[in-house]
Amino acid sequence: MHVDEELASIPVPRTLAERRAHARKRLENGSQMWLATGGDGHGPHLIPVAYVWSGSALYTATFIRSRTVANIERRPQARVAIGDTADVVMIDTSVSLVDVLGVDSDIADRYAKVSTDPRTSSDGTFVYLCLHPRRIQVWNGLHEFVGRTVMRDGRWLDEPVDQRNDATRRP
Repeated sequence: MHVDEELASIPVPRTLAERRAHARKRLENGSQMWLATGGDGHGPHLIPVAYVWSGSALYTATFIRSRTVANIERRPQARVAIGDTADVVMIDTSVSLVDVLGVDSDIADRYAKVSTDPRTSSDGTFVYLCLHPRRIQVWNGLHEFVGRTVMRDGRWLDEPVDQRNDATRRP
């Protein structure tokens, strides 16, 4: 393959603004995610769950006596992945637990459309998780690994922060 052909076959990375818009669209229009938690001595725990986006936080629900909830009680952080390995929105979050009766009715109604409605189960079966994004990264291939951070410290970015590939850093 000629050098010009090889270079032409490498996709052009999206701009920060394009990736930020892609993340927002995925959050607003999606309803399925992978949720990873970890607790002291329990190791990582990964589950597929439905979610709704409030405009500033993700909401999901799970069994109150689950390993996920136990992990969050010990360490109120989680990592979320939306999409697949070829086009991912990766989100690091802080997490709070919200009683089923304490969640906003709009959130509960929207959640009931994408999953089981916790309000229809007996008290003490489910709990909502409110996940507040702290960092969001977006990429759809190795060519987009640099510049993947679109949110940091809970704020959408207007300027790129990761200008080089961390994998190329030397010790």
